[in-house]
Amino acid sequence: MTTGPAAPAREARPDTEPRNAVDRFFEITKRGSSFGAEIRGGLVTFVTMAYIVILNPIILSGTPDVAGDVLDFGQVGAATALTAGVMTILFGLVTRLPFAFAAGLGINAFVAFSVVGQVTWPEAMALVMINGAIIVLLAATGLRKAIFDAVPFQLKIAITVGIGLFIAFIGFINSGFVTATGASSPPVGLGVNGSVATVPTLLFVVTLVLTGILVALRVKGGMLIGLITGTVLAVIVEAIWHIGARGFDAEGNVVNPGGWGLTVPALNGSPVSLPDLGLVGQVDFTFDLSKVGAVALVMIVFTLLFTNFFDAMGTMTGLAKEADLADENGDFPRIKSALIVEGVGAIAGGATSSSSSTVFIESGSGIGEGARTGLANVVTGIVFLIAMFLTPLTSIVPTEIAAAALIIVGAMMMAQIRHIDFGDFRVLLPVFLTVTVMPLTYSIANGIGAGFVSWVIIHALSGQARRISPLLWVVGVGFLIFFARGPIEMLFGAGL
Repeated sequence: MTTGPAAPAREARPDTEPRNAVDRFFEITKRGSSFGAEIRGGLVTFVTMAYIVILNPIILSGTPDVAGDVLDFGQVGAATALTAGVMTILFGLVTRLPFAFAAGLGINAFVAFSVVGQVTWPEAMALVMINGAIIVLLAATGLRKAIFDAVPFQLKIAITVGIGLFIAFIGFINSGFVTATGASSPPVGLGVNGSVATVPTLLFVVTLVLTGILVALRVKGGMLIGLITGTVLAVIVEAIWHIGARGFDAEGNVVNPGGWGLTVPALNGSPVSLPDLGLVGQVDFTFDLSKVGAVALVMIVFTLLFTNFFDAMGTMTGLAKEADLADENGDFPRIKSALIVEGVGAIAGGATSSSSSTVFIESGSGIGEGARTGLANVVTGIVFLIAMFLTPLTSIVPTEIAAAALIIVGAMMMAQIRHIDFGDFRVLLPVFLTVTVMPLTYSIANGIGAGFVSWVIIHALSGQARRISPLLWVVGVGFLIFFARGPIEMLFGAGL
């Protein structure tokens, strides 16, 4: 067989050719990143997520289960750091994506405040593991991806924007810039009595402005510099004025309202402590149906599944868009693997009694710092594992300072809304509901559900039923059941 002249060898492009095996594996240069950017991004992600090592134990260890048992604070903290570290590294290696893992706030709150009122802690964690196994099965069979593909482009963008507002709202709340008024109207207000009246909130404002300036000037490491600077200022202020922590007395009244929120920026005692992993493996699949009915168990798993399923999917969509790794349909590299590993995170979280471990929206802070690959995850995960031994150091960064990064990230994600054409009200209303319901109900799943249900109903009743994917119909019905799960439980009876 005669062949033509050999094609000239393609000249290597030094700006895109991988520099070494690590670069090739993670596609660092290919994605326009660098080792420095990945390391900085991984560190920034950890700094903005570090509060979970403190907050998750506060949520999980503060509530007795149906048998009156409680989880140990230190054990939950160690298990939280262990699971976050292992899952973050695993996700980075398998998917090469910069999405860090930790205990999901919406899920852990549901487990602590709803589930353990009906079952024991070991049984609750078993239900979390069952939820994870179902997610893995749906992802492995391609059904989870099929549902993801059935979501209209406009709703995917709306999910990104909604998550941005949700992140920002979390930041405003954590910083004390926005507080509950205790009244029915308005339910929230600015600071204390309408003004920025506490030192921690003032330092949040200073950190936000400083970080915003650095990011606007495109200073490398701007977000990390802002966070470190804010933390140093907080440590100095605390050392001089001894502000202390904000808390509550036995009657529920606020004690020291001008104090720090979850963490006080001061190092007391030794910075090193051995982790207590006694909660690992403490699960119980032998449910006592005489105390909790089968229907109640099914509804618990259903709620966990919907919350986990759509929270993670929405978060990954938003993060992929922010990292410029998603195509026009919202797909991103190794999406099937990402969905499977995310389900494994729920299994791992249940197995360690730290609640479902899932993709964390705070990963956007590392992406904002330049992270584009799984190498950033490896950095974040390693620091989480080290944090098991350095819990006192992890707690130095006050939530008021970390909140500044969340506001910056929320602003960046908000910019995605420019890709939506609001000329059609069939699109406008579902997008509006998706974006607003997320922060207002403090739930990504609620926002996604409101968007899906309204999209199906409005299009179906305005002559556009054929444009609705069959899977979207199924998901819409599923979300209706999700929203009506309380009355459904009452209808069938908890004893069934």
